[in-house]
Amino acid sequence: MRRAAILFALAIVPDVAGARQTVEASDPEALAVTVYRDPGRDADEEMDRDWPKGFAMVSETRTVTLPPGESTVRFEGVAEGMVAVSAIVTGLPGGTIEKNRNAELLSPGALVNGMLGNRVTITRTNPATGRARSEQAIVRTRADGGLVLQTGEGFEAVRCAGLPETLTFDRVPTGLSAQPVFSIDTRDASGGTYRVVLTYLAWGFDWQANYVATLGQGDGQGGVDLALTSWLTLLNDNGQSFPDAELMAVAGTLNVESDFEALAAPPQAERLRLTCYPLGSTASGSPIRYRARQAYAPGPPPPPPPAPMMARMDDAAIEVTAAKRAEVAPVMAGEEELGDLKLYRVPEPITVAAKGLKQVAFLRKERIDGRLVYEIGCPPGQSAEGFRPAARMLETVNDEEHGLGVALPSGGVAIFEPSSYGPLLVGEENLRDHAEGQDVEIALGTSPQVQAACRRTSKHDPDEKPRKWNRMEAEITNALPTPVTVRIALGWSAYWDVRGRGTGSVRDGMREIETTIPANSDRKIRWRVRSSDQ
Repeated sequence: MRRAAILFALAIVPDVAGARQTVEASDPEALAVTVYRDPGRDADEEMDRDWPKGFAMVSETRTVTLPPGESTVRFEGVAEGMVAVSAIVTGLPGGTIEKNRNAELLSPGALVNGMLGNRVTITRTNPATGRARSEQAIVRTRADGGLVLQTGEGFEAVRCAGLPETLTFDRVPTGLSAQPVFSIDTRDASGGTYRVVLTYLAWGFDWQANYVATLGQGDGQGGVDLALTSWLTLLNDNGQSFPDAELMAVAGTLNVESDFEALAAPPQAERLRLTCYPLGSTASGSPIRYRARQAYAPGPPPPPPPAPMMARMDDAAIEVTAAKRAEVAPVMAGEEELGDLKLYRVPEPITVAAKGLKQVAFLRKERIDGRLVYEIGCPPGQSAEGFRPAARMLETVNDEEHGLGVALPSGGVAIFEPSSYGPLLVGEENLRDHAEGQDVEIALGTSPQVQAACRRTSKHDPDEKPRKWNRMEAEITNALPTPVTVRIALGWSAYWDVRGRGTGSVRDGMREIETTIPANSDRKIRWRVRSSDQ
Protein backbone atom coordinates (compact mmCIF):
# COMPACT_ATOMS: atom_id res chain seq x y z
CA MET A 1 0.00 0.00 0.00
CA ARG A 2 2.82 2.43 0.88
CA ARG A 3 4.65 1.63 -2.37
CA ALA A 4 1.50 2.33 -4.38
CA ALA A 5 1.11 5.71 -2.64
CA ILE A 6 4.70 6.65 -3.46
CA LEU A 7 4.23 5.72 -7.12
CA PHE A 8 0.97 7.73 -7.22
CA ALA A 9 2.74 10.74 -5.71
CA LEU A 10 5.56 10.54 -8.26
CA ALA A 11 3.01 10.30 -11.05
CA ILE A 12 1.36 13.58 -10.12
CA VAL A 13 4.65 15.52 -9.63
CA PRO A 14 5.29 17.68 -12.79
CA ASP A 15 8.37 16.92 -14.87
CA VAL A 16 10.26 20.11 -14.08
CA ALA A 17 13.42 18.99 -15.88
CA GLY A 18 11.48 18.37 -19.09
CA ALA A 19 9.77 21.79 -19.07
CA ARG A 20 12.25 24.19 -20.71
CA GLN A 21 11.28 27.84 -20.28
CA THR A 22 12.04 30.38 -23.02
CA VAL A 23 13.97 33.48 -21.91
CA GLU A 24 14.50 36.62 -23.98
CA ALA A 25 17.95 38.17 -23.71
CA SER A 26 18.02 41.94 -23.43
CA ASP A 27 18.95 44.18 -26.34
CA PRO A 28 22.73 44.57 -26.76
CA GLU A 29 24.13 46.80 -24.04
CA ALA A 30 27.59 46.92 -25.66
CA LEU A 31 28.68 46.09 -29.21
CA ALA A 32 32.04 45.50 -30.88
CA VAL A 33 32.37 44.98 -34.65
CA THR A 34 35.68 43.95 -36.25
CA VAL A 35 35.54 44.02 -40.05
CA TYR A 36 37.76 41.87 -42.29
CA ARG A 37 38.24 42.45 -46.00
CA ASP A 38 37.11 40.03 -48.67
CA PRO A 39 40.08 37.61 -48.76
CA GLY A 40 39.49 36.88 -52.45
CA ARG A 41 39.47 40.51 -53.61
CA ASP A 42 42.63 41.80 -55.26
CA ALA A 43 44.14 45.17 -54.39
CA ASP A 44 43.00 46.69 -57.70
CA GLU A 45 39.39 45.51 -57.27
CA GLU A 46 36.68 47.69 -55.83
CA MET A 47 34.33 46.44 -53.14
CA ASP A 48 31.23 44.72 -54.47
CA ARG A 49 28.53 46.87 -52.90
CA ASP A 50 25.76 44.54 -54.09
CA TRP A 51 27.40 41.34 -52.86
CA PRO A 52 30.25 41.97 -50.37
CA LYS A 53 32.20 38.83 -49.53
CA GLY A 54 34.08 40.01 -46.48
CA PHE A 55 33.06 39.22 -42.94
CA ALA A 56 33.02 40.64 -39.44
CA MET A 57 33.38 39.40 -35.90
CA VAL A 58 30.51 40.73 -33.80
CA SER A 59 30.50 40.74 -29.97
CA GLU A 60 27.25 41.58 -28.19
CA THR A 61 26.98 42.05 -24.42
CA ARG A 62 23.48 41.29 -23.11
CA THR A 63 21.69 40.53 -19.83
CA VAL A 64 19.66 37.37 -19.22
CA THR A 65 17.59 36.24 -16.25
CA LEU A 66 17.45 32.46 -16.00
CA PRO A 67 14.92 30.39 -14.04
CA PRO A 68 16.07 27.32 -12.08
CA GLY A 69 16.55 24.31 -14.32
CA GLU A 70 16.83 24.21 -18.11
CA SER A 71 15.87 27.14 -20.32
CA THR A 72 16.16 28.39 -23.89
CA VAL A 73 17.76 31.82 -24.27
CA ARG A 74 16.78 33.79 -27.39
CA PHE A 75 19.09 36.48 -28.81
CA GLU A 76 16.91 38.55 -31.12
CA GLY A 77 18.38 40.97 -33.66
CA VAL A 78 21.61 39.16 -34.58
CA ALA A 79 23.07 39.81 -38.05
CA GLU A 80 21.18 38.07 -40.82
CA GLY A 81 24.53 36.91 -42.22
CA MET A 82 25.44 35.23 -38.94
CA VAL A 83 27.57 32.09 -39.19
CA ALA A 84 25.79 30.18 -36.43
CA VAL A 85 28.43 27.46 -36.09
CA SER A 86 30.96 30.12 -35.07
CA ALA A 87 28.83 31.52 -32.22
CA ILE A 88 30.19 31.40 -28.66
CA VAL A 89 28.28 32.48 -25.55
CA THR A 90 30.30 33.22 -22.41
CA GLY A 91 29.09 34.16 -18.92
CA LEU A 92 26.48 31.43 -18.39
CA PRO A 93 27.05 29.23 -15.31
CA GLY A 94 25.77 26.10 -17.04
CA GLY A 95 27.40 26.67 -20.40
CA THR A 96 25.67 25.77 -23.66
CA ILE A 97 23.75 22.51 -24.22
CA GLU A 98 22.54 23.20 -27.76
CA LYS A 99 22.66 26.03 -30.32
CA ASN A 100 19.93 26.89 -32.85
CA ARG A 101 19.36 29.48 -35.55
CA ASN A 102 15.77 30.30 -36.46
CA ALA A 103 15.06 29.70 -40.13
CA GLU A 104 11.90 31.81 -40.59
CA LEU A 105 11.22 35.49 -40.10
CA LEU A 106 7.97 37.28 -39.44
CA SER A 107 6.30 37.73 -42.84
CA PRO A 108 2.80 37.55 -44.36
CA GLY A 109 3.35 33.94 -45.38
CA ALA A 110 4.69 32.93 -41.97
CA LEU A 111 1.78 34.68 -40.23
CA VAL A 112 -0.78 32.75 -42.27
CA ASN A 113 1.01 29.44 -41.78
CA GLY A 114 1.30 30.03 -38.03
CA MET A 115 -2.43 30.78 -37.73
CA LEU A 116 -3.62 27.67 -39.58
CA GLY A 117 -6.92 26.60 -37.97
CA ASN A 118 -7.15 29.79 -35.89
CA ARG A 119 -9.37 32.83 -36.12
CA VAL A 120 -8.43 36.06 -37.90
CA THR A 121 -10.37 39.18 -38.83
CA ILE A 122 -10.99 39.95 -42.49
CA THR A 123 -11.99 43.49 -43.47
CA ARG A 124 -13.38 44.32 -46.92
CA THR A 125 -13.81 47.85 -48.26
CA ASN A 126 -16.31 48.65 -50.96
CA PRO A 127 -14.52 51.10 -53.28
CA ALA A 128 -17.84 52.51 -54.49
CA THR A 129 -19.11 53.51 -51.04
CA GLY A 130 -15.89 53.50 -49.02
CA ARG A 131 -17.56 51.42 -46.32
CA ALA A 132 -15.53 48.74 -44.54
CA ARG A 133 -17.05 45.55 -43.17
CA SER A 134 -15.21 43.17 -40.81
CA GLU A 135 -16.00 39.61 -39.83
CA GLN A 136 -14.34 36.65 -38.16
CA ALA A 137 -12.80 33.89 -40.28
CA ILE A 138 -10.78 30.72 -39.79
CA VAL A 139 -7.57 30.06 -41.78
CA ARG A 140 -8.03 26.74 -43.55
CA THR A 141 -5.00 26.53 -45.89
CA ARG A 142 -1.33 27.38 -45.82
CA ALA A 143 0.07 30.31 -47.75
CA ASP A 144 2.02 28.34 -50.35
CA GLY A 145 -0.81 27.87 -52.87
CA GLY A 146 -3.41 30.50 -52.12
CA LEU A 147 -5.33 31.44 -49.00
CA VAL A 148 -8.76 29.95 -48.20
CA LEU A 149 -10.80 31.21 -45.24
CA GLN A 150 -13.94 29.84 -43.66
CA THR A 151 -16.48 32.55 -42.83
CA GLY A 152 -20.13 32.48 -41.84
CA GLU A 153 -21.02 32.29 -45.54
CA GLY A 154 -18.76 29.33 -46.30
CA PHE A 155 -15.31 28.83 -47.80
CA GLU A 156 -13.75 31.47 -50.03
CA ALA A 157 -10.40 32.38 -51.52
CA VAL A 158 -8.96 35.69 -50.38
CA ARG A 159 -8.67 38.39 -53.05
CA CYS A 160 -11.16 36.62 -55.31
CA ALA A 161 -14.19 38.71 -54.29
CA GLY A 162 -13.00 41.72 -56.24
CA LEU A 163 -12.89 43.90 -53.13
CA PRO A 164 -9.84 45.25 -51.26
CA GLU A 165 -9.27 42.87 -48.36
CA THR A 166 -7.20 43.13 -45.19
CA LEU A 167 -6.38 40.39 -42.70
CA THR A 168 -5.86 41.30 -39.05
CA PHE A 169 -4.08 38.95 -36.63
CA ASP A 170 -4.61 39.32 -32.89
CA ARG A 171 -1.25 37.75 -32.04
CA VAL A 172 2.08 36.68 -33.52
CA PRO A 173 2.53 32.90 -33.72
CA THR A 174 5.11 31.45 -31.38
CA GLY A 175 8.63 31.33 -32.80
CA LEU A 176 8.31 34.23 -35.25
CA SER A 177 10.16 37.50 -34.91
CA ALA A 178 10.82 40.49 -37.13
CA GLN A 179 14.59 40.12 -36.65
CA PRO A 180 16.86 37.06 -36.98
CA VAL A 181 17.11 35.06 -33.77
CA PHE A 182 19.87 32.89 -32.35
CA SER A 183 19.01 30.67 -29.39
CA ILE A 184 20.83 28.36 -27.01
CA ASP A 185 19.73 25.81 -24.44
CA THR A 186 21.36 26.08 -21.04
CA ARG A 187 20.95 24.87 -17.47
CA ASP A 188 21.20 26.76 -14.17
CA ALA A 189 20.44 24.94 -10.92
CA SER A 190 19.54 28.02 -8.89
CA GLY A 191 18.66 30.64 -11.53
CA GLY A 192 19.77 34.27 -11.55
CA THR A 193 20.63 37.29 -13.66
CA TYR A 194 23.83 37.19 -15.70
CA ARG A 195 25.74 39.42 -18.09
CA VAL A 196 26.71 37.32 -21.12
CA VAL A 197 28.69 37.94 -24.29
CA LEU A 198 27.60 36.50 -27.64
CA THR A 199 30.44 36.45 -30.20
CA TYR A 200 30.03 35.27 -33.79
CA LEU A 201 31.21 35.73 -37.38
CA ALA A 202 28.87 37.34 -39.87
CA TRP A 203 28.89 37.37 -43.66
CA GLY A 204 28.19 40.44 -45.82
CA PHE A 205 30.83 42.98 -44.79
CA ASP A 206 33.88 44.49 -46.46
CA TRP A 207 36.19 47.47 -46.19
CA GLN A 208 38.94 49.24 -48.08
CA ALA A 209 41.15 52.27 -47.75
CA ASN A 210 40.71 55.43 -49.80
CA TYR A 211 43.46 58.04 -50.09
CA VAL A 212 43.50 61.66 -51.21
CA ALA A 213 46.96 63.08 -51.99
CA THR A 214 47.58 66.75 -52.76
CA LEU A 215 50.91 67.68 -54.36
CA GLY A 216 52.87 70.71 -53.21
CA GLN A 217 54.86 73.14 -55.32
CA GLY A 218 58.07 71.09 -55.30
CA ASP A 219 61.69 72.24 -55.11
CA GLY A 220 62.24 72.70 -58.84
CA GLN A 221 64.72 69.79 -58.94
CA GLY A 222 62.30 66.88 -59.15
CA GLY A 223 61.56 66.76 -55.44
CA VAL A 224 57.95 67.21 -54.37
CA ASP A 225 56.00 67.25 -51.14
CA LEU A 226 52.43 66.04 -50.71
CA ALA A 227 49.69 65.97 -48.09
CA LEU A 228 47.89 62.67 -47.57
CA THR A 229 44.50 61.97 -46.03
CA SER A 230 43.20 58.41 -45.75
CA TRP A 231 39.78 56.97 -45.00
CA LEU A 232 38.52 53.56 -44.02
CA THR A 233 35.39 52.83 -46.05
CA LEU A 234 33.34 50.08 -44.41
CA LEU A 235 30.39 48.28 -45.98
CA ASN A 236 27.59 46.49 -44.10
CA ASP A 237 25.17 44.64 -46.37
CA ASN A 238 23.20 43.12 -43.49
CA GLY A 239 19.73 44.39 -42.64
CA GLN A 240 20.77 45.07 -39.05
CA SER A 241 22.46 48.15 -37.66
CA PHE A 242 25.04 48.11 -34.88
CA PRO A 243 24.52 51.33 -32.91
CA ASP A 244 27.31 52.87 -30.84
CA ALA A 245 29.66 49.98 -31.54
CA GLU A 246 33.37 49.73 -30.91
CA LEU A 247 34.53 49.59 -34.52
CA MET A 248 37.75 47.95 -35.72
CA ALA A 249 39.14 46.94 -39.12
CA VAL A 250 41.87 44.37 -39.79
CA ALA A 251 44.32 44.84 -42.68
CA GLY A 252 46.27 41.97 -44.18
CA THR A 253 45.64 38.71 -45.98
CA LEU A 254 43.97 35.94 -43.99
CA ASN A 255 44.02 32.26 -44.86
CA VAL A 256 40.27 31.56 -44.95
CA GLU A 257 39.20 28.01 -45.84
CA SER A 258 35.54 28.15 -44.80
CA ASP A 259 32.76 29.24 -47.14
CA PHE A 260 31.09 31.81 -44.92
CA GLU A 261 28.45 32.52 -47.55
CA ALA A 262 27.23 28.90 -47.46
CA LEU A 263 27.51 28.69 -43.67
CA ALA A 264 25.56 31.90 -43.07
CA ALA A 265 22.26 30.73 -44.66
CA PRO A 266 20.23 33.82 -43.66
CA PRO A 267 16.65 33.26 -42.48
CA GLN A 268 13.92 33.50 -45.07
CA ALA A 269 10.85 35.75 -45.02
CA GLU A 270 8.20 33.57 -46.67
CA ARG A 271 6.02 35.26 -49.26
CA LEU A 272 2.24 35.10 -49.32
CA ARG A 273 1.24 33.57 -52.67
CA LEU A 274 -2.42 34.27 -53.39
CA THR A 275 -4.14 32.42 -56.23
CA CYS A 276 -7.50 33.66 -57.45
CA TYR A 277 -9.62 31.05 -59.22
CA PRO A 278 -11.96 32.36 -61.97
CA LEU A 279 -15.64 32.54 -61.24
CA GLY A 280 -17.79 30.36 -63.50
CA SER A 281 -16.14 27.79 -65.74
CA THR A 282 -13.19 27.88 -68.08
CA ALA A 283 -15.55 27.00 -70.95
CA SER A 284 -18.12 29.77 -70.48
CA GLY A 285 -15.82 32.33 -68.93
CA SER A 286 -16.51 34.59 -66.01
CA PRO A 287 -20.12 35.76 -65.53
CA ILE A 288 -18.90 39.13 -64.19
CA ARG A 289 -19.04 41.73 -66.94
CA TYR A 290 -15.97 43.80 -67.69
CA ARG A 291 -17.54 47.04 -66.42
CA ALA A 292 -18.58 45.38 -63.18
CA ARG A 293 -15.10 44.02 -62.63
CA GLN A 294 -13.71 47.44 -63.45
CA ALA A 295 -16.03 49.13 -60.95
CA TYR A 296 -14.96 46.84 -58.11
CA ALA A 297 -11.29 46.67 -59.05
CA PRO A 298 -9.02 48.17 -56.42
CA GLY A 299 -7.73 51.59 -57.21
CA PRO A 300 -4.14 52.39 -58.09
CA PRO A 301 -1.60 51.91 -55.34
CA PRO A 302 -0.67 54.95 -53.28
CA PRO A 303 2.44 56.85 -54.40
CA PRO A 304 5.66 55.75 -52.76
CA PRO A 305 6.83 57.76 -49.75
CA PRO A 306 9.35 60.49 -50.46
CA ALA A 307 12.99 59.50 -50.36
CA PRO A 308 14.71 60.22 -47.05
CA MET A 309 16.81 63.34 -46.93
CA MET A 310 20.21 61.71 -47.10
CA ALA A 311 22.86 61.04 -49.70
CA ARG A 312 22.40 57.88 -51.73
CA MET A 313 24.92 55.98 -53.82
CA ASP A 314 24.18 52.65 -55.49
CA ASP A 315 21.19 52.19 -53.13
CA ALA A 316 23.51 52.27 -50.10
CA ALA A 317 23.43 55.06 -47.57
CA ILE A 318 26.80 56.70 -47.07
CA GLU A 319 27.56 58.07 -43.66
CA VAL A 320 30.78 60.02 -43.22
CA THR A 321 32.25 60.36 -39.76
CA ALA A 322 34.18 63.61 -40.04
CA ALA A 323 34.07 67.23 -39.02
CA LYS A 324 30.57 68.75 -39.02
CA ARG A 325 32.08 72.17 -38.44
CA ALA A 326 35.47 73.47 -39.42
CA GLU A 327 36.63 73.73 -35.83
CA VAL A 328 35.68 70.12 -34.94
CA ALA A 329 38.41 67.51 -35.49
CA PRO A 330 37.36 64.34 -37.34
CA VAL A 331 37.35 60.94 -35.69
CA MET A 332 40.69 59.24 -36.41
CA ALA A 333 41.23 55.48 -36.23
CA GLY A 334 44.42 54.41 -34.47
CA GLU A 335 46.80 51.75 -35.75
CA GLU A 336 47.68 48.72 -33.57
CA GLU A 337 49.71 45.55 -34.05
CA LEU A 338 47.83 42.26 -34.43
CA GLY A 339 50.54 39.69 -35.06
CA ASP A 340 51.49 40.02 -38.71
CA LEU A 341 48.31 42.00 -39.36
CA LYS A 342 47.33 45.59 -38.64
CA LEU A 343 44.32 46.60 -36.56
CA TYR A 344 42.66 50.00 -36.93
CA ARG A 345 40.53 50.96 -33.92
CA VAL A 346 38.08 53.86 -33.92
CA PRO A 347 38.42 55.64 -30.54
CA GLU A 348 34.75 56.67 -30.33
CA PRO A 349 31.50 54.67 -30.58
CA ILE A 350 30.36 54.38 -34.18
CA THR A 351 27.01 53.29 -35.62
CA VAL A 352 27.48 50.76 -38.43
CA ALA A 353 24.24 51.32 -40.31
CA ALA A 354 22.30 48.57 -42.08
CA LYS A 355 22.77 48.46 -45.86
CA GLY A 356 25.19 51.37 -45.69
CA LEU A 357 28.72 52.64 -46.08
CA LYS A 358 30.72 54.28 -43.33
CA GLN A 359 33.88 56.34 -43.73
CA VAL A 360 36.29 56.95 -40.86
CA ALA A 361 39.56 58.88 -41.16
CA PHE A 362 42.61 56.89 -40.07
CA LEU A 363 45.63 58.78 -41.44
CA ARG A 364 46.55 62.41 -42.02
CA LYS A 365 50.05 63.54 -43.00
CA GLU A 366 50.62 67.20 -43.80
CA ARG A 367 53.99 66.79 -45.53
CA ILE A 368 55.46 63.71 -47.18
CA ASP A 369 58.71 64.06 -49.11
CA GLY A 370 58.84 62.37 -52.49
CA ARG A 371 60.00 62.92 -56.04
CA LEU A 372 58.63 62.83 -59.59
CA VAL A 373 60.28 60.43 -62.02
CA TYR A 374 59.58 60.17 -65.74
CA GLU A 375 59.82 56.63 -67.12
CA ILE A 376 60.31 55.31 -70.64
CA GLY A 377 60.89 51.80 -71.91
CA CYS A 378 63.50 51.00 -74.57
CA PRO A 379 63.46 47.22 -75.09
CA PRO A 380 66.47 45.57 -76.74
CA GLY A 381 66.32 45.58 -80.52
CA GLN A 382 63.81 48.43 -80.63
CA SER A 383 63.39 49.68 -84.19
CA ALA A 384 63.27 53.39 -84.91
CA GLU A 385 60.06 55.04 -83.68
CA GLY A 386 58.67 58.51 -83.13
CA PHE A 387 58.53 60.42 -79.89
CA ARG A 388 56.08 59.28 -77.23
CA PRO A 389 55.21 60.85 -73.84
CA ALA A 390 56.97 59.53 -70.76
CA ALA A 391 55.04 57.99 -67.88
CA ARG A 392 55.06 60.09 -64.73
CA MET A 393 55.58 58.38 -61.36
CA LEU A 394 55.33 59.75 -57.84
CA GLU A 395 57.79 57.96 -55.56
CA THR A 396 58.44 58.00 -51.83
CA VAL A 397 59.47 55.65 -49.04
CA ASN A 398 57.11 54.56 -46.29
CA ASP A 399 59.31 55.61 -43.37
CA GLU A 400 59.43 58.41 -40.83
CA GLU A 401 62.31 60.14 -42.62
CA HIS A 402 60.01 60.79 -45.59
CA GLY A 403 57.07 61.73 -43.38
CA LEU A 404 55.20 58.40 -43.34
CA GLY A 405 56.28 55.32 -41.38
CA VAL A 406 52.85 53.67 -41.02
CA ALA A 407 51.14 50.69 -42.61
CA LEU A 408 49.19 51.60 -45.74
CA PRO A 409 46.25 49.24 -46.46
CA SER A 410 45.34 48.59 -50.07
CA GLY A 411 42.85 50.92 -51.71
CA GLY A 412 42.36 53.65 -54.26
CA VAL A 413 44.27 56.91 -54.24
CA ALA A 414 43.32 60.15 -55.99
CA ILE A 415 46.11 62.68 -56.64
CA PHE A 416 45.43 66.40 -56.96
CA GLU A 417 47.86 69.06 -58.14
CA PRO A 418 47.57 72.81 -57.44
CA SER A 419 46.80 75.14 -60.33
CA SER A 420 45.58 78.69 -60.89
CA TYR A 421 42.06 77.23 -60.93
CA GLY A 422 42.50 75.31 -57.67
CA PRO A 423 43.45 71.67 -57.11
CA LEU A 424 42.99 69.53 -60.23
CA LEU A 425 42.82 65.74 -60.45
CA VAL A 426 45.96 64.45 -62.16
CA GLY A 427 45.80 60.71 -61.49
CA GLU A 428 44.06 57.78 -59.86
CA GLU A 429 45.71 54.55 -58.84
CA ASN A 430 45.12 51.43 -56.74
CA LEU A 431 47.66 50.78 -54.01
CA ARG A 432 48.53 47.36 -52.67
CA ASP A 433 49.28 46.85 -48.98
CA HIS A 434 52.50 48.65 -48.05
CA ALA A 435 54.35 47.80 -44.86
CA GLU A 436 56.58 50.29 -43.11
CA GLY A 437 59.89 50.77 -44.92
CA GLN A 438 58.69 49.77 -48.39
CA ASP A 439 58.96 51.91 -51.51
CA VAL A 440 55.70 53.51 -52.64
CA GLU A 441 55.01 54.31 -56.30
CA ILE A 442 51.92 56.02 -57.68
CA ALA A 443 51.37 56.34 -61.43
CA LEU A 444 50.28 59.82 -62.56
CA GLY A 445 49.69 59.12 -66.24
CA THR A 446 51.86 60.44 -69.08
CA SER A 447 53.40 63.86 -69.60
CA PRO A 448 53.33 65.60 -73.02
CA GLN A 449 56.12 67.87 -71.79
CA VAL A 450 58.66 65.05 -71.46
CA GLN A 451 58.96 62.76 -74.49
CA ALA A 452 61.40 60.14 -75.73
CA ALA A 453 62.22 58.24 -78.92
CA CYS A 454 64.14 54.93 -78.87
CA ARG A 455 65.93 53.30 -81.77
CA ARG A 456 68.52 50.66 -82.66
CA THR A 457 71.49 52.14 -84.50
CA SER A 458 73.24 48.85 -85.34
CA LYS A 459 72.87 47.52 -88.89
CA HIS A 460 72.64 43.78 -88.18
CA ASP A 461 69.48 41.89 -87.15
CA PRO A 462 69.66 41.00 -83.42
CA ASP A 463 67.47 37.93 -84.01
CA GLU A 464 70.03 36.49 -86.40
CA LYS A 465 73.05 37.40 -84.26
CA PRO A 466 71.79 37.46 -80.66
CA ARG A 467 75.31 37.35 -79.16
CA LYS A 468 76.52 40.36 -81.10
CA TRP A 469 76.34 43.72 -79.33
CA ASN A 470 73.57 46.06 -80.51
CA ARG A 471 73.93 49.81 -80.27
CA MET A 472 70.85 51.54 -78.80
CA GLU A 473 69.94 55.22 -78.49
CA ALA A 474 67.22 57.19 -76.68
CA GLU A 475 66.55 60.85 -77.48
CA ILE A 476 64.74 62.65 -74.65
CA THR A 477 63.20 66.13 -74.73
CA ASN A 478 62.15 68.19 -71.73
CA ALA A 479 59.85 71.15 -72.44
CA LEU A 480 59.36 71.97 -68.74
CA PRO A 481 61.00 75.03 -67.12
CA THR A 482 62.55 72.77 -64.47
CA PRO A 483 64.96 69.80 -64.67
CA VAL A 484 63.39 66.32 -64.64
CA THR A 485 64.64 62.90 -63.59
CA VAL A 486 64.21 60.30 -66.35
CA ARG A 487 64.47 56.54 -65.88
CA ILE A 488 65.06 54.34 -68.95
CA ALA A 489 64.17 50.65 -68.74
CA LEU A 490 66.71 48.71 -70.83
CA GLY A 491 65.69 45.07 -70.34
CA TRP A 492 65.55 42.27 -67.77
CA SER A 493 68.93 41.73 -66.18
CA ALA A 494 68.48 37.94 -66.31
CA TYR A 495 68.16 37.92 -70.12
CA TRP A 496 70.28 40.81 -71.38
CA ASP A 497 73.85 42.04 -71.00
CA VAL A 498 74.12 45.84 -71.06
CA ARG A 499 77.16 48.11 -71.43
CA GLY A 500 77.36 51.86 -71.22
CA ARG A 501 77.67 54.73 -68.78
CA GLY A 502 75.21 54.42 -65.89
CA THR A 503 73.85 51.02 -66.93
CA GLY A 504 74.87 49.19 -63.77
CA SER A 505 71.64 49.90 -61.90
CA VAL A 506 69.13 47.06 -61.46
CA ARG A 507 65.71 47.74 -60.00
CA ASP A 508 63.06 45.01 -59.52
CA GLY A 509 65.01 42.83 -61.94
CA MET A 510 65.13 45.49 -64.66
CA ARG A 511 68.39 47.03 -65.92
CA GLU A 512 67.92 50.82 -65.90
CA ILE A 513 69.57 54.14 -66.61
CA GLU A 514 68.56 57.14 -64.50
CA THR A 515 69.58 60.60 -65.66
CA THR A 516 68.64 64.27 -65.29
CA ILE A 517 67.45 66.28 -68.29
CA PRO A 518 67.89 70.05 -67.86
CA ALA A 519 65.00 72.44 -68.35
CA ASN A 520 63.92 73.20 -71.94
CA SER A 521 66.52 70.92 -73.47
CA ASP A 522 67.03 67.54 -75.08
CA ARG A 523 69.63 64.83 -74.68
CA LYS A 524 70.71 61.53 -76.26
CA ILE A 525 71.56 58.45 -74.18
CA ARG A 526 73.49 55.58 -75.79
CA TRP A 527 74.25 52.01 -74.66
CA ARG A 528 74.91 48.52 -76.04
CA VAL A 529 72.94 45.37 -75.37
CA ARG A 530 73.06 41.68 -76.31
CA SER A 531 71.35 38.45 -75.26
CA SER A 532 72.84 36.76 -72.22
CA ASP A 533 71.77 33.30 -73.49
CA GLN A 534 74.95 31.28 -74.09
